[in-house]
Amino acid sequence: MERKSFLLRIDPQLWSELEAWAQDELRSSNGQIEYLLRQAVQKRKGSKPQPNPEPKPPTDPPPAGS
Repeated sequence: MERKSFLLRIDPQLWSELEAWAQDELRSSNGQIEYLLRQAVQKRKGSKPQPNPEPKPPTDPPPAGS
């Protein structure tokens, strides 16, 4: 999917909070902002927001001889 780049001016305190929130949810700051904007657009359109995707834990390889 092609992405549109643009400059965003944001209050430094809000940026710090977004960065911390993104880290808590294992996302980049950009990914967190995009996620929040997507939720807001879905809410405005009246559609049900997508659930917050949980990070998947690493999977261990099957035991040898299985």
